[in-house]
Amino acid sequence: MKRIAFIGGGNMAFALVGGLRAATKAGDTPDGQLDIVVADPIPNQLERFEGVSTTQVNAVAVDAADAVVLAVKPQVIREVVEALPLTTRQLVISIAAGVPIEAISRSTSAKQPIVRCMPNTPALLRAGISGLTANGFVEPGMRALAERILSAAGQVVWFDDEDSLHAVTALSGSGPAYAFYLLEGMIEAGVELGIDAATAERLATATVLGAARMAEAESVGPRVLRERVTSPGGTTERALSILDAARVRAKFRRAIEAACQRSRELAEEFGK
Repeated sequence: MKRIAFIGGGNMAFALVGGLRAATKAGDTPDGQLDIVVADPIPNQLERFEGVSTTQVNAVAVDAADAVVLAVKPQVIREVVEALPLTTRQLVISIAAGVPIEAISRSTSAKQPIVRCMPNTPALLRAGISGLTANGFVEPGMRALAERILSAAGQVVWFDDEDSLHAVTALSGSGPAYAFYLLEGMIEAGVELGIDAATAERLATATVLGAARMAEAESVGPRVLRERVTSPGGTTERALSILDAARVRAKFRRAIEAACQRSRELAEEFGK
């Protein structure tokens, strides 16, 4: 049985623990049960973690753990890690946004196995996707354990180059906000056209959700799917012509590039 310690009992830890427990109950964990413990200094944070061990002392949680998941804010990660009694036999998994592996390793042993992850908020519904990268001390079994833990919140994509996580942050980490931004605009337009707000929200949300499911299910790609919906001289073509005239696609690329650059800046700040 593998022992997994979560340091921090916030929403992402809650999502991962819930996903792991659900997978275990469903029999989706062929490599055995997990012994999960969650540490957080705030009692109210721990009350919602039913069915797993909890403690307010990080060192207690880390004792004998196979993997230690750092689910704390980036601003306090150095202080937290330096106080942990880690060994090089333990895998450290960080979901702290913007904190490079090198910065974490300075607070641990020089040969500490570390996996850095960039999840996104749909993980709270177990519908997220996480970018993962590992340092050279992560063994194959540790890599599999990290994937098992993060898969509890959705899909997992591995990257050999840690620098790629800046692009992951810009694309999928910040990505839900782009979708919500689009939804806001669609809802506002619906209201201006005479639909009540609740109905406009229902229509827009179901439309975006359905389109995402089609993009996931079909192998032809979003361009072909868009073309299938766009009849010559029709309503969709008229709408898209407005977006093209405003160069929305180019501005969208610039926005994601800006998010990527900001991720690099934060990594430099947290890495000091």
